[in-house]
Amino acid sequence: MRIPCIPVWIKAMLTAVILVLLVKTFAFTSCTIPSTGMENSLYQGERVLVNKWSYGFRVPFSIWRWLGKTAGKGDIVLFNNPNPRSPQTSVGNREVFISRVVGVPGDTLMLNDELWVTDEQVLSPDSKSLYVYSHTEEETMQAAMQQVNIQGNRLVGYAEGKYIRTFSHYEYYLLKQKLAGKVDLIPLYHKDISKSHPFVIPEKGKPVKVYPWNVTLLCNTIVRHEGRVASVRGDTLYVGGKPVEAYTFNKNYYWMASNNPVNLCDSRLFGLVPDDHLIGKAWRIWFSSRKGRIFSTSAIMENTIYLSSAYLAPVEYYTKLFACEKAYVEQYDNYVKQTYRNRCVIAAADGTAGTDYPYGKKRYA
Repeated sequence: MRIPCIPVWIKAMLTAVILVLLVKTFAFTSCTIPSTGMENSLYQGERVLVNKWSYGFRVPFSIWRWLGKTAGKGDIVLFNNPNPRSPQTSVGNREVFISRVVGVPGDTLMLNDELWVTDEQVLSPDSKSLYVYSHTEEETMQAAMQQVNIQGNRLVGYAEGKYIRTFSHYEYYLLKQKLAGKVDLIPLYHKDISKSHPFVIPEKGKPVKVYPWNVTLLCNTIVRHEGRVASVRGDTLYVGGKPVEAYTFNKNYYWMASNNPVNLCDSRLFGLVPDDHLIGKAWRIWFSSRKGRIFSTSAIMENTIYLSSAYLAPVEYYTKLFACEKAYVEQYDNYVKQTYRNRCVIAAADGTAGTDYPYGKKRYA
């Protein structure tokens, strides 16, 4: 009996399908950004390639990791939901989130009662805060945002005659300089450091001391991810029915934070993320409706930023500068005389003093 020959195009198609499945299973996967939570790092609707080997290979259909590595602070990470509605769902079948690592095993973070990080040094330069201003100033605000090239920024709320928007620290700085007092742009929430407490991010094999401010977080982590029976009575943690003053964890954990306080999906919502929930590190944007972001050396994915030039810029500017490995500063800016771009106010013996940087036809080093 003669066996019919399989057409070449069918062989090619089957080979391509097998290769795609192998690559997606063992090397890379794709993630679509579902919300505005990671702006201005990643925008809603963008598709990102995730490198599954970044932290060691997680064996399919299990949580076992081969050649495991620790995620770095500042990494944008894809991970499985650590607190699903149905805890019986296997880790690999849970929904996925993408967020930034701001706390690695062994770190100590200052968190307030709402679990907001109050130590700005650990945050991404793109992390955003909520700001309010009078609705009567909307036209002026729109003009200012256009002038400093803040695009796609939408209103997120309205309360008592005031509009609410989110801005990064650097965007806020640019707007304040451009508006020059014309619009009273006020932070909606003030992070009171005096009401913050130190939270130790659990590291495998090392004890974490129990305090009234971290007892609930530790208890939830022990029950969800350590497989132990635990409860809180007053300010005391009970594990296996016995009170404990410290607990030694069997896994490494991370604290994740979104950039945007609106539509956030991070540790403020679901707590600590164990290392066996990590899928991989965001590597490249392969689809975006924004010009120049597809497979570019993105300021976010490659830890690179692009800055305008500034004369004695504020702390936020240098925070953004030093947070990244590579920085490109624009050298062909169009300057407008007598603006914040070439002058500032400094402390002097008799109070404040204005100072400026001369420019014109002659170049200055």
